[in-house]
Amino acid sequence: MQNQPTFVLVHGAFANSFSFAPLQAELALLGHRSVALDLPGHGFEATFPAAYQAPQDLDGLAAAPGSIKGVMLADNVARVTEVLERAKRNGPTVLVAHSRGGFTATAVANARPELIDRIVYVSAWCPVDLDVAGYYAEPEMADVDPGGFAAALVGNPAELGLLRTNFRTADPATLDAFKQAFAADLTDDEFRTFLNTFQPDENLDAGTPDDRAQAATWGRIPRTYVRLAADASMPPAVQDRMIREADALTPDNSFDVRTLEGSHLRWLVHPKPAAEVLASLAGN
Repeated sequence: MQNQPTFVLVHGAFANSFSFAPLQAELALLGHRSVALDLPGHGFEATFPAAYQAPQDLDGLAAAPGSIKGVMLADNVARVTEVLERAKRNGPTVLVAHSRGGFTATAVANARPELIDRIVYVSAWCPVDLDVAGYYAEPEMADVDPGGFAAALVGNPAELGLLRTNFRTADPATLDAFKQAFAADLTDDEFRTFLNTFQPDENLDAGTPDDRAQAATWGRIPRTYVRLAADASMPPAVQDRMIREADALTPDNSFDVRTLEGSHLRWLVHPKPAAEVLASLAGN
């Protein structure tokens, strides 16, 4: 098994390792080992205030402290680095990031490229020329309305020291906005099931310009970008822009680009095609 890679899976915003369980099952059935980690303040480290339960107390929820307060990108990097160091003892590693997990994966690759044999972004942020706020101001993100989720935000992020979202809202308009952005091609039951795996809190640190992809370190790692063709929250146009910018940064080491049909979350709910793509990279 020493020549077989370990897939190290990094989740996105408000998510956790639990969402990778179906994908890990498919990878295992294809003969591949994987580890899904929880970034600090996620998974069983997350805070679910009593006020988040039913019946909800929104005033209480707006004031309740959260364990993710103070968590920085550097803490995420340290967590992933520790897992990669342990996994590397068993052979090659493939670091797989989804969505906001791309910030962390990129920062880890900038700092410790020797720990990663391939890095895979699945509709994940890979900032190259701009920071995330900069990309949101660009034409590729023009159809994405972050304000569409404003009704689900709870509390003052500056006071809480974190971003809190009420995923247990019963407001039809807010639920529809979530579904259209992340899971328009899932059934209502699949969508609600996934929504109930989310945690309410996320940290506020998306990194600095120094955490964008760096040619000398990140740029020497073989890399794959898995495009999600019907992703409404990370449109294919912005995925393609980051691919182009990365390829311009290191033209001698360009992205291997794959495409999966579906929304931002479909590949996790119906993971067989994604598992097959990852398995195909195991020997590369």
